[in-house]
Amino acid sequence: MALDGLDTVTRVSFDPDLAADRFILNGMEQSGAALQRVTHFLEHVRQLAGLNRFAQVESTSNYPSGAGIASSAAAFAALAVAASKAAGLELSEVELSRLARLGSGSACRSVPGGFAEWLPGSGDADSYAVQIAPPEHWDLVDLIVVVDRGEKAVGSSAGHKLAATSPLQALRVAGEPERLEQCRIAILTRDFERLAQVVELDSEWMHAVMRTSKPPLYYWKPATEIVLWYVRAWRARGHAVCATVDAGPNVHVIALAQEADWAEAQLRALPDVQEVLKAKPGGGAKIIV
Repeated sequence: MALDGLDTVTRVSFDPDLAADRFILNGMEQSGAALQRVTHFLEHVRQLAGLNRFAQVESTSNYPSGAGIASSAAAFAALAVAASKAAGLELSEVELSRLARLGSGSACRSVPGGFAEWLPGSGDADSYAVQIAPPEHWDLVDLIVVVDRGEKAVGSSAGHKLAATSPLQALRVAGEPERLEQCRIAILTRDFERLAQVVELDSEWMHAVMRTSKPPLYYWKPATEIVLWYVRAWRARGHAVCATVDAGPNVHVIALAQEADWAEAQLRALPDVQEVLKAKPGGGAKIIV
């Protein structure tokens, strides 16, 4: 679900006077692995456009980065759109989704707006995301409960590489097609209870794999567990809320719009909750200037 109001804004300029790529994130010049990742992505753009110029990339976000709130997905979707435009490429949404995927797999889903599905494929040519419903299809709200703003010690890419070491990974993958189908049906039919069941089950599977990998990954904080416990208790009492946790300690609480104000107030009152960000379904990655 693309989120309205939680934005990554990226500007790219290919400059013949640059001796190397530059990457400025939230006003701070980056080096090392962060710069290398951006440079590697820009090489794909240069190859597509037949360019031999280096680029300056300036990116800002209005939410915490590296804390399990899909910052990499948003970043590379924005970079794909900005860099391809700056390089003179005119790419379709599918082509942009395929390009964004080369920076971060989940970034392919941040290119379309509304509710998107990442299609399975055998490689870059056929693995991309498509919109299955526009933003106005379902009046949901994502309440992002921030319990830790710090950047996680182990990033998602490194976590992916450990998944195969878990004895649960094969079971998780085997059940994925059915969970994907249930999620798709829930969204298209606006069936909240079906959505809640599959969202929470899939999240639990992912974290079970990470906790049983070698070495194990523990992204949750004590406050994460508290939020999850209360969300389940509230739904048991009839409130349309559910929760999922990305590769980080912060919790996405999905709610029907009519529950959002009540749920936000309840969440803010829980111990160790630092902030609650609220977002409705939004549009996809686009050129803004």
